[in-house]
Amino acid sequence: MSAATRRLTTAQALVRFLAAQYTERDGVRHRLIAGTWGIFGHGNVAGVGQALVEYAEVMPYHQGRNEQSMVHAAVAHARHLNRLSAQAVTTSIGPGATNLVTGAALATVNRLPVLLLPGDYFASRAADPLLQQLEHPVEADVSVNDTLRPVSRYFDRITRPEALIASALNAMRVLADPAETGAVTLALPQDVQAEAYDWPEEFFADRVWRVRRPAPDPVELEAAVRAVRAARRPLIVAGGGVHHSEAEDALEALVDATGIPVASTQAGKGSLRHDHPADLGGIGHTGTAVSDDLARTADLVIGVGTRYTDFTTASGTLFADPDVRFLNLNITGFDAHKLGARTLVCDARSGLEALAGALSGHRVDPAYEAGYRAGKERWEEVVEAACRAGDENAVPTQTQVLGALDAVVGETDVVINAAGSLPGDLHKLWRARSPRQYHLEYGYSCMGYEIPAAIGVQQAAPGTPVWALVGDGTYLMMPTEIVTAVQERLPVKMVLIQNHGYASIGGLSEETGGERFGTAYRYRAEDGTFTGAPLPVDLAANAASLGMDVLRAKTVRELRHALAEARAAERPTCVYVETDPAPTAPPAEAWWDVPVAEVASREAAVRARERYEARVAGRRRHL
Repeated sequence: MSAATRRLTTAQALVRFLAAQYTERDGVRHRLIAGTWGIFGHGNVAGVGQALVEYAEVMPYHQGRNEQSMVHAAVAHARHLNRLSAQAVTTSIGPGATNLVTGAALATVNRLPVLLLPGDYFASRAADPLLQQLEHPVEADVSVNDTLRPVSRYFDRITRPEALIASALNAMRVLADPAETGAVTLALPQDVQAEAYDWPEEFFADRVWRVRRPAPDPVELEAAVRAVRAARRPLIVAGGGVHHSEAEDALEALVDATGIPVASTQAGKGSLRHDHPADLGGIGHTGTAVSDDLARTADLVIGVGTRYTDFTTASGTLFADPDVRFLNLNITGFDAHKLGARTLVCDARSGLEALAGALSGHRVDPAYEAGYRAGKERWEEVVEAACRAGDENAVPTQTQVLGALDAVVGETDVVINAAGSLPGDLHKLWRARSPRQYHLEYGYSCMGYEIPAAIGVQQAAPGTPVWALVGDGTYLMMPTEIVTAVQERLPVKMVLIQNHGYASIGGLSEETGGERFGTAYRYRAEDGTFTGAPLPVDLAANAASLGMDVLRAKTVRELRHALAEARAAERPTCVYVETDPAPTAPPAEAWWDVPVAEVASREAAVRARERYEARVAGRRRHL
């Protein structure tokens, strides 16, 4: 007797399969694919679209307005749920598919799972060329979906129905693997989506993908313990892997036992509460003075779940002690071996627990501990000076906006940002109260991330106040997902800060000899320069036109009241504020390498090159 089969189209089989996939870690089970985002056109409307209608009771559908922003929402959803649950995104062929590339890169850079299901051309070539098809003169099997190959952790084009079986299983394996995860792409030719096949029933059975917590190798652990015990000035750098592994309690237990201080990357901020005596705040170019001062004199840097980006290492200039060594605890060998480190290739929580057990009785020198605690107190005074209200009737500065928000949020509120000058201010100044409060996408630092990300987090955490902090530049990139928040009845809160230009890049341009060219929103003068009054653009009115409730705040006092009202709101609500453009955040405590023109005639560029050469001389390669 033959095995039982079920006759379905390829798209129907895929949706049924996805609805039966689960992850499990520490005995807790989660839907692996919790829902599907989609914008329909030719290439997916009659295939995946029909299948989502057919199986609406088992696969929730979310309507988006922009393909890139749908990926951002899915990625933020996965991040908030510690990578244990993901979402899928389906698009039409052509521009719908290529709009996925930026979101896919963001997911893979940040090691966050998302399943991409772009439509593709006819596998049979029955209709060729199609509307929106890119014809390649010598590679007939190339489609625009191949742009997703370099930004995907797994890619396949399903040219026959039965090929889906092996490919779908591989896709789930990658999505659920904490060492491999990122964007996964299954390109779906539109004729294959609609083609029927007799699928084995086993393909649709519930399947559980166990998310491993690999323990450290005993030999590596022994070497790591020796390194820690020998260190005089150890420093932990907490990265996003601490959160993904839910290792915050293990980190705190290790720190409480040993007194080793913790500095955090953008992704790792909140690994300790801000008021823990060993939490020194951000590290690197946007770090705190106390973190960066300790980093310069550390003789052992213990990286936990970090990729060591150039912002973290100050482009190779931060860890300056001649004898500094690195110990990297990471679930991927690729990241663990960076900077010539001793390695602990393991799950962050398992590794930290093993370290704490093996280091029993060890503690840093009391003078070292007293020194960094005093530095933390001095930095708190800097934070207070930057964020305190001052004149209640004055136009607020950007740091005063953060101070006002800090006074309003609760323990579990989530604050989301990705680009502009806000990430630097937040990394230095924000007081994270819980592991998931600080949600900065700074691996790809993608403008336009914040609004769709707030939607994804709100879906992952119903009832949690979720704040999207949005500058005017990033708002103009991608405001349309406001409509989705309205449609889905998600009470996201947006703080829209208007300073009439690209403030972050303006400052960088000035520092590197670019004289702020092209960074302000101003009228163009007859000589081609941008000068005069700001453009008559009303972003608050735009947000209102897309369905948001809008609260305008002109002063510090009005801002504080508006934020409190927004937090209590049950509809998508925007707090709009024009800020004093004068910088009030503490200056950068460490360098960032942005190469400056080696030869130039303008004085600003010549002086910038002189500064650059002085800074670059301090770079090291840690081998």
